[in-house]
Amino acid sequence: MYLFLLALFIRFPFFFRDYIDRDESTFILMGQAWVEGHLPYTQLWDLKPPITFLFFAAIIKVFGKSFIAIRLIGTLIVALTALFTYGMARKLVSRKTAFWTAVATVALLSLFGSLQGVMSEHISSFFFCAGTLLLLGRAHAGRYFVIGLLFGLSMMSKLNMVDPILLVGLYLLWEGFRGKRLPGTLIELFCMGAGILLVVLLTALPYQAQGLLPLWWGSIFEAPLAYSDGKFHSPLGTLPFILVVLGLLAVGFRSKVLDSSSRELQLIGICCIGILLSYMQAGKINGHYLIQLHPLVLVPFGMMAAQLPAVKGRLRPWVSFLLLLVPMEAHLEYANIIGNKIKRGTFYNGEGFTVPQYLLDHQLDTHNIFFTEYHIGYWVLGAWPPTKAVTHPSNITRDELFPYMGNPRETGLGELRHIMETLRPKILVARQGKKIFDKKLTLYNAYIEAYLEKHYRLLATVDKGLIYQRLE
Repeated sequence: MYLFLLALFIRFPFFFRDYIDRDESTFILMGQAWVEGHLPYTQLWDLKPPITFLFFAAIIKVFGKSFIAIRLIGTLIVALTALFTYGMARKLVSRKTAFWTAVATVALLSLFGSLQGVMSEHISSFFFCAGTLLLLGRAHAGRYFVIGLLFGLSMMSKLNMVDPILLVGLYLLWEGFRGKRLPGTLIELFCMGAGILLVVLLTALPYQAQGLLPLWWGSIFEAPLAYSDGKFHSPLGTLPFILVVLGLLAVGFRSKVLDSSSRELQLIGICCIGILLSYMQAGKINGHYLIQLHPLVLVPFGMMAAQLPAVKGRLRPWVSFLLLLVPMEAHLEYANIIGNKIKRGTFYNGEGFTVPQYLLDHQLDTHNIFFTEYHIGYWVLGAWPPTKAVTHPSNITRDELFPYMGNPRETGLGELRHIMETLRPKILVARQGKKIFDKKLTLYNAYIEAYLEKHYRLLATVDKGLIYQRLE
């Protein structure tokens, strides 16, 4: 309960914001399409496995179009993930240290960047931490099957979790060989593998029934590999962060603060290494990627922090004050929603609300519309992106993904020309003070800027949203 209340305090003011992260907005659109009978990757497309979209579809199906419901359930899974972290830490440290480890988990899954939204990493970590907690307990075949189901759900929420799952399997195999109980270990691994495979096959069945299995396979397994080889990804760029984390863990083991003979610590360390390897394979580390690492790495880091001298005397008020400042993003957002309520009469804020409201108030076309920013506006208006390639606005610039979209155009520029010259959106929404595409993508920006100059006029600026209207 304490963990949920803490998570709710930090995350609550963000329940009313339209746009926290592009990915969350995309997941909402994918979930809405599924609710309306369209399997993921058919009408809309994004680079995530289907369990992430199923999570959003289930919430929308039960609660309708509710930002509050999505983010409240997101808050619940953050609190439960922290509870699983507490359970893992409690096997190694005191109740007090485990509690503060769980508190740190809530904070690091909710602050610093776009983590206030509901990300695929939140969902995959929830399942993975539940499975890992079970793994630290007494072994038997039934338990390993449940662990496999949880690991399968984690992997089919965010595919990079296959790396720590594989390393866990290798560790268990080595453990069985070392302990001279290899036959029993193989049975347990078979049960775990069966659980993982069952989840994967269940996601494939609807596609098999509709003759769309190649689309399922390409979207889930082939596209992420192509994405990791993209031009802006570099495994070497991830090395500094990975080496720092591994170095800190090495210091803990070398100083004997961490017991290298502990099975629980070995398993948690293996999971951390697997997640770090997946970052290297992806060739980039976004802030929200770390959601997967924080609950696990905080266990050994919490053990090391517990060895530090206790804060005494005059320093305690200052430390308490600094702890109160940690959720500064939440404090500022509380002020923001109160100010918005006073100014506009609603707690809901952001261009994802104000731009659609302007379009409705002025009776403009809300269906033949292209959001290059604030694409949650499609959901607010009950509209759809012009093509599946722009479900996530950045996907149109990723040529390496087009072979897996089931899309007739083969390049991003070809797709952009199709949208602008064939579909001819009546309204285009962009963001003030920002290029429509990444500034490195000069060809895309040159085309869209020239086309807007010739065929569109700037109709209005709503907050930071630029509304362009087609001239003919």
